[in-house]
Amino acid sequence: MRKLVALIQNPLRELQSDVDEAVSPERYTLLRRKIIGIMAAAMLIPLTVMAVLNYYEHQNAMTREIQNPLRVLVNKTKNSFELFLTERSSTVSLLASAYSYQELSNERNLARIFNVMTKEFEGFVDLGLINDQGLQVSYVGPYALKGKNYAEQRWFQEVRLKGKYVSDVFMGFRNFPHVIIAVQHRSEDGQTWILRATLDTRQFERLIASMSLEPDADAFLVNSKGLMQTNSNAYGKILERLTLALPPKTFEPAVLSITDPLGREVFLAYAYFPEADFVLMAVKPKASVLKTWYTVRGDLLFIFVLGVAAVLLAAVRVTDVLIRRMKESEERRELALRHVEHSQKLSSIGRLAAGVAHEINNPLAIINEKAGLMNDLLAGQPNFPVRDRILAQVESILRAVDRCRGITHRMLGFARRMDVSIEELDVGEIIKETMGFLSNEAMHRQIELHLEIDPKLPRIHSDRSQLQQVFLNLFNNALAAVADGGRITGTAREVGDNVEVSVRDNGCGMSDETLKHIFEPFFTTKKGKGTGLGLSITYGIIKRLGGDITVESEQGAGTTLTITLPIGQREVQA
Repeated sequence: MRKLVALIQNPLRELQSDVDEAVSPERYTLLRRKIIGIMAAAMLIPLTVMAVLNYYEHQNAMTREIQNPLRVLVNKTKNSFELFLTERSSTVSLLASAYSYQELSNERNLARIFNVMTKEFEGFVDLGLINDQGLQVSYVGPYALKGKNYAEQRWFQEVRLKGKYVSDVFMGFRNFPHVIIAVQHRSEDGQTWILRATLDTRQFERLIASMSLEPDADAFLVNSKGLMQTNSNAYGKILERLTLALPPKTFEPAVLSITDPLGREVFLAYAYFPEADFVLMAVKPKASVLKTWYTVRGDLLFIFVLGVAAVLLAAVRVTDVLIRRMKESEERRELALRHVEHSQKLSSIGRLAAGVAHEINNPLAIINEKAGLMNDLLAGQPNFPVRDRILAQVESILRAVDRCRGITHRMLGFARRMDVSIEELDVGEIIKETMGFLSNEAMHRQIELHLEIDPKLPRIHSDRSQLQQVFLNLFNNALAAVADGGRITGTAREVGDNVEVSVRDNGCGMSDETLKHIFEPFFTTKKGKGTGLGLSITYGIIKRLGGDITVESEQGAGTTLTITLPIGQREVQA
């Protein structure tokens, strides 16, 4: 028998383990994480790549838009410097060609020429005539430079070689920063002289001021040796060494992105002069020129973060919907599997019960025949000494046989091999009759049995003996669940086209896990005192009679079992 039960239970336990594994909460959590991760990656990777590309493209575009005006400004100012120097050089060359050496050596004539020149052109400080020996023959200006010899000066050697010379800013005999323009002229008789004019560097400052730079920007001139030719706000004063490194030489305006000695990220725009030893530089801090870009970058970052949040929220919402639907599908699948499992268990226990009943009925028939034979023999022996005593024992044997027949009869009914006897019944009467069997035990344990039966309860068509067995199982389970002094309430009422019977107790109740297995064969919580077949048989009988059974329970609060039976006669399940 034990082997047969084990063979029935093992496949069912495997099925149960498969169901439990399929609906494991950890499985859904892991699946949810994977789906969210995949969806987030699929959406965020292209979004991130697009955002990064847009970021760099927009930054480069903004940088070009910022550098181009700076490059144009430097080029424009460089042209202004070159035009200024070219005009002054041309003026000095014209004077050297228009007047003879004798006319220029006359200081009165030279002073008149200088006055006319300064009226037409700003920036000239003085004018002097120097012979081919380097001696200044005549001079007009604020300094006492007549008679000075420049033969050893570098600029004198330069102008002798090139014919024209524009110097960088230097101090010279004046001890004042200035620029000279010297032009050599050769007369028809072969006499040479040099006409030399001095320019005030304040004209350079005016040209730089005309660039109209922002307060935090800077512009200045330097020479090829890195000496400042004009004052700078941050990188040195005139004739001091430039604190920045000289950029690569180019005569076209160029823009570099560098870090200055102050630690600032700056744009350096510059251009070398082809005809003079000057380099025009303009410096703008990135923080100011990229202020608009930083604002746009903040907007882009906000949009990106908002987009990422929306993507993640959409991924989470969609995943939750998918997981919920999958879970509902798994739960329906689990429920279907449990129904199949329960049907298999009922079928198995039915076959087991049929086999047991068949095996028991044979010896019961023999015992019944032998007891009947003993009864007949004693009936023919009225003077047998212990006749009455033996007859009483025979009657006891026959009652026991009848009881065993009833048990096997019910087992065969569970196995669905017996025909159901349908008749018109009073459910309330059956409940009262069934509770009468338990009144002694309830009274002994001081348990209150309370009935609430609707006096207008309609009669139904069902099987009396099987309903009596169902109610007996329910009340027995309630008695086992309540402690001494507890309460059991049975109710019967009409609900629609059905009669609803409830058995409620205030006992120990059941856990959710127990509720999942309560109708399974051989499942019991009575710790070895029960077989675990009562509710399984009850479930089978109720389903066969066309009804339904439900259970509600809370640990520590009690249990309610509710049976619904149809009022009208329905087709009984085979």
